[in-house]
Amino acid sequence: MLYPIFEYLDQVWDLPGAGVFRYISFRAGMAAILSLIITITFGHRIINWIRNRQIGETVRDLGLEGQSQKKGTPTMGGLMIIAAIVIPTLLFGDLDNIYIILLLITTLWLGGIGFLDDYIKVFKKNKEGLKGRFKIVGQIGIGIIVGATLYFHDDVVIREFSTPVSVESGVVETPAFQDVKALKTTIPFVKNNELNYERLLGFMGEAVTPFLYILVVIFIITAVSNGANITDGIDGLAAGTSAIIGLTIAIFAYLSGNAIFSQYLNIMYIPNSGELVIFASAFIGACIGFLWYNAYPAQVFMGDTGSLMLGGAIAVMALALRKELLIPVMCGIFVIENLSVVMQVGYFKYTKKKYGEGRRIFLMSPLHHHYQKRNIPEAKIVTRFWIAGILLAVVTLATLKLR
Repeated sequence: MLYPIFEYLDQVWDLPGAGVFRYISFRAGMAAILSLIITITFGHRIINWIRNRQIGETVRDLGLEGQSQKKGTPTMGGLMIIAAIVIPTLLFGDLDNIYIILLLITTLWLGGIGFLDDYIKVFKKNKEGLKGRFKIVGQIGIGIIVGATLYFHDDVVIREFSTPVSVESGVVETPAFQDVKALKTTIPFVKNNELNYERLLGFMGEAVTPFLYILVVIFIITAVSNGANITDGIDGLAAGTSAIIGLTIAIFAYLSGNAIFSQYLNIMYIPNSGELVIFASAFIGACIGFLWYNAYPAQVFMGDTGSLMLGGAIAVMALALRKELLIPVMCGIFVIENLSVVMQVGYFKYTKKKYGEGRRIFLMSPLHHHYQKRNIPEAKIVTRFWIAGILLAVVTLATLKLR
């Protein structure tokens, strides 16, 4: 909202200092600061508001140490995260940017699905929450919107230069270029690391390609949002991991939206993708600010309101930046948590069918509960997962040097 105002003041009134709003670095910094202020300053008021309305966590007895102490802890704190992302983005982002529009829709859409789930659990006293099929339908819905937009919208392009961008005497010399409507993405850990979905899927015909691409988008959004949801099982784990992933994506967004840096690092230059830094900065600030109250011992839980939204936003940012194939590494914690559940359930069903008795790979899934069952303190588990997340982020960023 502030962006067009300052743009008008700069171009029409030539107001000194108004031009600073054109700089992504300034707006990103302001978005992060405002996000932190919203969560940390107003967080305790929001928690008290939730507590006064008896919106507390309903804890199932899983036989975990310290579990009973969490009963009644205020939940639905994801509303705090959503506000801390949406408000700074609305104020400092360019609301005409298609990527910003998609991310705002995704944030509110998946936040709404998570809110319904939490509402049913808390107010309807139904521990199962929203039926799984309705969650999937909601995730498919946003997947169709995102996939169709990325495929068909005219502003979703990559820019190809005839010769490298150069800087002479402080002046940027931009060679001839053309904006290409291509379904290219980045393949990690290989040279000339671009994959064109149209070539990969084209053998099935041009008419089928958009449907296959949309199916890929649906799968990615569903997988990552569910991965974040599963990871949100102990204090601070999902929020801290999401902040690390958000920082990684912010770096990619800044580089992919800069013609010089993208050329130097041999990564795709994606016009207008620099605006994603604004959203990513608000995302990071919201996660860190929420950790102020969510770190062990948690004063508030984000609930599905926050976890589904965090995973979905991460997936859409990765798709917009053509970095979705980096998700298995970048979001490795989410992937491992997801796989631990799939492996546990699959092995249990297989052994029950074969031997008449279900057996388990882990003491409990998801994986963080396995370590809890081994009597490792909750804070130590979270810290180790964060360290693993940082290492995965470093490995992900290392792909930038493969030219």
